[in-house]
Order: sequence, then structure tokens, then C-alpha cells
Amino acid sequence: MAEGVAGDAARELAAEIIARLTEAGDTVATAESLTGGLVAAALTDVPGSSNAFRGGVIAYATELKAQALGVDVDMLKRHGPVYAPVAAAMAEGVRSRLGATIGISTTGVAGPGPADGHPAGTVHVAVSLVGDTVVRTMALPGNRDEVRRLAVERVLGLLLGRLREECP
Repeated sequence: MAEGVAGDAARELAAEIIARLTEAGDTVATAESLTGGLVAAALTDVPGSSNAFRGGVIAYATELKAQALGVDVDMLKRHGPVYAPVAAAMAEGVRSRLGATIGISTTGVAGPGPADGHPAGTVHVAVSLVGDTVVRTMALPGNRDEVRRLAVERVLGLLLGRLREECP
């Protein structure tokens, strides 16, 4: 994990996620754009993560979201990659393609400036279980590293919340 990008909060969330997934016999896969692998790094930093982490796809380029994750090309052309339904499709695609029970994704604009008509800090994160995908959209404060760090924490927090609902 890059120094200063993923912090203690992400490590604590990841540890509880891996423990819960392992106990339940579930697995997770990641689809990342703006976080560039930081979510996968946080999860695999946990000892024993190989019991629950299937793998990840860093689909930074827009066309890779379609090619590697199955995101609808027309949706990407109409709305661009910074769009809540794209985050949902990324999470669903990685879950399905990597054979995990859960898929999570991040997409958005880390900065320093705007992109695709969205200001820096615009972030969409998603968690997909079979038949149920949840997306959160947020405007995160800070510089590029802070936005990326917060995005990692938000997607892990969303996943942990879903796991707590499933197995309190």
C-alpha cells in the first residue's frame, strides 16, 4: 500500500471484512478505476486474505470497463465512466467474471482538476451481491491522495455494512 494513501481506517475495515468473509465462506473481487488498486492492496494486506480475496481488475481506461468488466459500451458513450450505474456494472461484472460472491468497485474523479464534466472528488462506489447491488455517490474533499484514500475507506465501509446486515 502506498504510504499516505491508505491509512489505518482502511486497514481496520479490511481486517474485519476478511475475517467476516472467511467465516462465512464468501469471496470478494475488486474493480477499480480512480483508486488504481488501492482497495485490492488494502484487502490483501490482511494476513489470510487469500481465503477470501479472488482478485481484482484495474480498469483505468474507459474502454477497459467494457472489455474487462462487461460495462455497457452505449452507457459509457452516453454518460462516461463517472456515473453511478457504471460503478454498479463494474461491481457486477467483476463479481461474475472473477467468480466471487461479492464484487466491489470504485470510479470517479480523483483530481487535481475536473474530468468528464465532473469536479474532482466526485466518486461512485458499489457493492454487488447476487441479485443486489448498492451504489453510493459522494463528493469527497481534499487533494488527489485524500480523495483516493477516502474512496477506499468508503467502499470498504459500504462492504462491511452489507456484511454486517447479512451476518450481524
